[in-house]
Amino acid sequence: QHARDVERALRSAQRVLQAWLAQADPLTLLLPDRLPGGRGTEGRPYHRVYTPHNSGADLYPYLILTARITDPEIYHGRMLEMLRNEVRYTTVLDSLPADFDLEKHVPAQPSIFGAAEYAKDGLLAVTELLGRTPWFERMRELTRDMMRHCPVKTRWGPLPGTGAEINGDALQVLVRLAAMDRDLSWRQWARGIADAYVEEILPRSNGLPVEEWDFATQSGSKRCRLRDHGNEAIVGLTLLYALEAEEQTPYARRYEPAIRKMLDQVLASANPDGFLYESIDVDSLRPVRDTLSDNWGYVYGAVYAFFQSTGDPSYREATLKVLRALPKYLGHNWGSTSFDELADSIEGALYLLAREPVQEAFQWVEKETQRLMSLQRPDGFIERWYGEGNYNRTLLLYVMWKTQGILPDPWTPGLELGAARTNDGLIVFVNRPARVRFDFPRHRLVIGFRKNYARLNEFPEWYAVEPNWLYRLRDARGVEQVRLGSELVAGIQLPEGLTTVEPLGPPPYAQKASPVRTEH
Repeated sequence: QHARDVERALRSAQRVLQAWLAQADPLTLLLPDRLPGGRGTEGRPYHRVYTPHNSGADLYPYLILTARITDPEIYHGRMLEMLRNEVRYTTVLDSLPADFDLEKHVPAQPSIFGAAEYAKDGLLAVTELLGRTPWFERMRELTRDMMRHCPVKTRWGPLPGTGAEINGDALQVLVRLAAMDRDLSWRQWARGIADAYVEEILPRSNGLPVEEWDFATQSGSKRCRLRDHGNEAIVGLTLLYALEAEEQTPYARRYEPAIRKMLDQVLASANPDGFLYESIDVDSLRPVRDTLSDNWGYVYGAVYAFFQSTGDPSYREATLKVLRALPKYLGHNWGSTSFDELADSIEGALYLLAREPVQEAFQWVEKETQRLMSLQRPDGFIERWYGEGNYNRTLLLYVMWKTQGILPDPWTPGLELGAARTNDGLIVFVNRPARVRFDFPRHRLVIGFRKNYARLNEFPEWYAVEPNWLYRLRDARGVEQVRLGSELVAGIQLPEGLTTVEPLGPPPYAQKASPVRTEH
């Protein structure tokens, strides 16, 4: 069943890829934010424009990942050419991007916000799954120049902006770069942003990051946004704390009370089932309006990361509570009639379920993902706007659950691949012989975290093989082979039918394993 679900999801994602590539600008290959008749074009003149904070952040990256899995020729060809042209046509100040008019073929002014969104929602997601590709290099240089050109001056150093969204975007990227790269600038910039929040904004806002802050008057809005365009600071601050706590730095001890209070205030504002409201008043913790946040899973990812870092079980229990309540929200309208809110809600649930496999929550994900896929039109589009990249993102997250992180290399129409856990191992099914690649501890070997913290824009690890462990594979014919995890990660051919995968444990093996005859 998992294999059939995967085939349907990848076929749907590939249709989105093909539909959008047909709409690319002929000269630059860049993709417009919206198409005629699409969401956001109603009642206004249509103009074709590429923006790094929309098309770059939410559409392009997930077409890259879709192509990597379903069409390597497009991945190595068209997707890289789009990156070259994005650098060539939209870069206007050092490596900073700008909006680009696809009718006049001229760029606008450099956009710090565009850089932050493109890095956090786009390039970071590609890096989380694929590692150090050319998109990682683009993210690193773009982030460096973003921080060098920060416009907001504070006593803790320059900040990218005055809002929780842009500063949270920057934090989430800087924490990953600090873990991946030996350059201390990433950590210093991240600490500067965090210090501004911990020492000024949070103490003056009842422990919460408000939407906007004026450093000149030391005052800000009285609202904390718990969905997009505000919750980014909660996620970024918590992830930086986790990294500092890993290394037992003085910053961890200083940040911990502020992060704890921030998360406690967020949880105190939730509804009886633990779900969060879109926006709350920071003084009373009451909702500004009764609409629930579709990004509840993003914030609970921070709650769970704090549990992973501190070991405090109350934060795990809060996460379990909201997951167990999910069946009550089957078919819920998360604030609009768009597919995007539904996709975000499924995404957040899968981040958490990779750590806490609550069965009733998996059933909710299954039903809601089927509802999501039912919204696709015959032409491959859903609503003809840049958010359709998020549709593909959620389907890829769903696919990786159904395959336990094993990906076809490549997928072709009709190929069915599924997997399920069996104690410490897996049982894998393919409906025809196929080459597949197993997942590995990317949080450690790519990003550099010692623990696999729940985090926004990740692709969770469901079954990650250790490169230097041995694994026994037995197919339906009874043929056995032993392979290193690194071989499984590089790619291995599986025969049609069922194959069991069993770890032989970490080395040394001399006293653990009986000899196994391996057939090549």
